Amino acid sequence: MMIKKLEIKDLHVDVEGKEILKGINLTIEQGKVHVLMGPNGAGKSTLAYALMGHPRYKVVKGRVLIDGKEITDLAPDARVKAGLFLSFQYPAEIPGVRLNHFLRTAVNNLREKKLSVLDFQTLLKEKMDLLKMDSSFARRYLNEGFSGGEKKRTEILQLLLLQPTFAILDETDSGLDIDAMKIVAENINLLRQAKLRMGILVITHYKRFVDLLEPDLVSILCEGRIIKSGDRSLIKEIDEKGFKEC
Repeated sequence: MMIKKLEIKDLHVDVEGKEILKGINLTIEQGKVHVLMGPNGAGKSTLAYALMGHPRYKVVKGRVLIDGKEITDLAPDARVKAGLFLSFQYPAEIPGVRLNHFLRTAVNNLREKKLSVLDFQTLLKEKMDLLKMDSSFARRYLNEGFSGGEKKRTEILQLLLLQPTFAILDETDSGLDIDAMKIVAENINLLRQAKLRMGILVITHYKRFVDLLEPDLVSILCEGRIIKSGDRSLIKEIDEKGFKEC
């Protein structure tokens, strides 16, 4: 079976005329978790938004490819249809929009044959059971009054339903206590299992979260450049020395 890849080649990105990313080269493979770490202001979130095509983040040089097909100039919705997903660090609260309605709209937007309400409810229950989420959760307004852990589990639920080829999780552990962090890590590990084979780029600051994930690869981003990549043993080095090379 062919393994699909998300390839980032010599990516340079400007934000309001200032160069933030200065030649990023990174490859995320299907079925693997790649962790990206680095100090505040290094450009981690800039990379996430640039990959999804946010208009504020201008690619001035370089290419982004999924399975060999270039997506560098595609609109955000076209990137989603090509198999890319971004989980936000701070998901927005949307009063008046129920979670189940939002999710059904998102899923049907990616399908040629739309799911009926009944078929979608069956699918939704299956995924919520997998995440051990109470069915009443789906009738709540999107992220309104959700705890940090509930917001993050909702993002994972979206991933299970949309099933992108590649997911970018921007500090999905932010604001979580250790119990919620464990649940989110378990869910992320679920996404890369053999059946889904999702490739996942996890942006994080926290060694504890990385330990729970047991990533396949780790990269360090400093001042807009990848300065080091390696296996999970790199985490111990970061824990002992910090990001002093930056």
